[in-house]
Amino acid sequence: MAKAFLSLQPSEMTVARSAANIYAAYIAAGRVPEGKEQDWMRRAIGEAFTIARLTDEAIHSDDEMG
Repeated sequence: MAKAFLSLQPSEMTVARSAANIYAAYIAAGRVPEGKEQDWMRRAIGEAFTIARLTDEAIHSDDEMG
């Protein structure tokens, strides 16, 4: 049986970690009904991406200064 392999870029890993935190908060709050886990994971990923995008628009890192 072949093992699954996953390799994320640093920016993808950052969004994945944020999404995991958001998803965990949904679970802790009792908002994730059985059978709807993937829907809530997708929602958390979308929210994490939005937060990352808004952060990128609002803050310029040293590498982005011209």
